[in-house]
Amino acid sequence: MFKEPFLKGEVVIITGGGTGLGRSMGLRFAELGASLVLTSRKKENLEKAGAEMKQRGARFGHAPQVLTIPCDIRKPEEVEAMVEKTMKEMGRIDVLINNAAGNFLCPTEMLSYNAFNAVVGIVLHGSFNCTLAAGRKMIESGRGGRILSIVTTYVWTGSAYVVPSACGKAGVAAMTQSLAVEWARYKIRLNAIAPGPFHTEGAWKNLVPPGVEEKMLQRIPLRRLGRHEELADLAAYLISPYAAYINGEIVTIDGGEWLQGAGQFNWASQLTPEDWQAMTSRK
Repeated sequence: MFKEPFLKGEVVIITGGGTGLGRSMGLRFAELGASLVLTSRKKENLEKAGAEMKQRGARFGHAPQVLTIPCDIRKPEEVEAMVEKTMKEMGRIDVLINNAAGNFLCPTEMLSYNAFNAVVGIVLHGSFNCTLAAGRKMIESGRGGRILSIVTTYVWTGSAYVVPSACGKAGVAAMTQSLAVEWARYKIRLNAIAPGPFHTEGAWKNLVPPGVEEKMLQRIPLRRLGRHEELADLAAYLISPYAAYINGEIVTIDGGEWLQGAGQFNWASQLTPEDWQAMTSRK
């Protein structure tokens, strides 16, 4: 999609960068010349992903520095330590990707208080902790930066059975749009991506019971899941100079899924030609 390494020299922090969409974004950013800081709670995932990103950058003629820092983003002191180590080792922070998340299906009346707090702690508190710590460094530098958060299409509608995630992601969306105005004077752009279904091991384990995937596909007008490279390219664009005038936006990438559910008469796509003929003959 891109013809030049426009992220060369940039330092990008990715939370939840060892697996799933975080890993896929990191691989793409490495191709485009970025140096990366990967953080999550599991050191083994980080080290494996970091080695892959170094190799990916080398394939495209770069020698990206990749720093892996285990960190529980729910804890402000660990986030501050991660950011300080980044500054010490890398010298700058240009981009933060708020990607780490937690989610699971559960009837809300069966939720424990701890389960709710665990998800909101990662999604909302963790994203805020990282945004504040990295944002302060961007402000101090005078160069500004970019903060991109991964939210979800139900930030606008809510969703049954994932109330902790819906609350947390809606908060991240509000933070994104609020700070897009407040921090623009510091040359910091904040945007978000709202993905539909993209296969990851964690999401499928916690959110997709056996036999449900085909029903999911029927909800998507394009009748397929998203591909990781599609989201990674969108993320690369939004943090790039090409998107310098995009600020405070939440960009949906879901094959039309949420619009399919939102339109009052979208059920009519299930009608057969015979049904339509019968409807016409009634006029």
